[in-house]
Amino acid sequence: MTAALPWPSALAGTPAVAVIEQAIARRRLSHSLLLQGDDLGMLVGVAHAIADRLLNTPDSPARFPVKEHPDYLDLRPKGKTRIIPIGKSASPEPGSMREFLPKLYVTPAVAPQKVAIIYEADRMNTESSNAFLKTLEEPPARTTLLLLTTRPYALLPTIRSRVLNFRFPSTTTALAVDSWPAWLDDYRAWLGRLGAGSPDKRAVADHIFTLYGLVARFTAVLDFATDEVWKQQKEKLPSDLDEDEQVAIETGIANGLRARLFAEIELATRNHALPGLMTQQAETGRRALIAAVEKLEHAAGLLRLNLNVATALEDFMLASLRIWTRRG
Repeated sequence: MTAALPWPSALAGTPAVAVIEQAIARRRLSHSLLLQGDDLGMLVGVAHAIADRLLNTPDSPARFPVKEHPDYLDLRPKGKTRIIPIGKSASPEPGSMREFLPKLYVTPAVAPQKVAIIYEADRMNTESSNAFLKTLEEPPARTTLLLLTTRPYALLPTIRSRVLNFRFPSTTTALAVDSWPAWLDDYRAWLGRLGAGSPDKRAVADHIFTLYGLVARFTAVLDFATDEVWKQQKEKLPSDLDEDEQVAIETGIANGLRARLFAEIELATRNHALPGLMTQQAETGRRALIAAVEKLEHAAGLLRLNLNVATALEDFMLASLRIWTRRG
């Protein structure tokens, strides 16, 4: 059987993808999902991967590209105004909400169900939003609705409350912060010094001093990146958004960036350990790498429980100091 359409490479193996894959495998995926993030292309990739798994099942008599599947539907903004219009009531034009909605209730032709994707769902005007809301209140059987948006708070709150929300952070934001590559370089250099040999008291003091410097710089990098992305995102928000909703958006941005930075720390740690896995000390290096990654994952878990980011990173790096220091 042909392999399923791959997830965007930066998201493969992430918790969000794992949750979606498990729900699909158990046939318990919600009938309506909101996929949000800063990168529309990534959201499209996620939506197509979901659609492929729902439409091209192991029991399907034939396999189709997602957009060519008989049970795939989509709706996109149209015209110079980039709006999803409601359409005429008597004879709705193609690409309008009134033309789209009846198709949702047609029985699937090939697959066990249909998949409908609304691209840039925030471009629905008021009439279209209200019409679509009625569909969410009484969703069609055997149909999964995927809403894609980079501006989730431009959607009606009543729509947002009726869909299962997944946020996918941009994979390029962290790389745009000039000080982040330098941080990674210094972190890799620090790991190298830890494994250089049995340290004396002066070397240990230097390791610890560098550790706390890296922790402080990490916090500064994260704060700067969050501020920069928030400035861009804030311009896209509707003017009537209340303060609590704005705080929720900014917190989501910070959490997404933090996850991205921690993923790059894990990659740098793996790359540091890789040469050692080819030597006679391979087993020692393997155990150290496993311990370091487990500690980093533990720190990330603490962050999901609202532990201070500096405290969580400090805990990981103190553990790294013990893990990677070789003793004679």
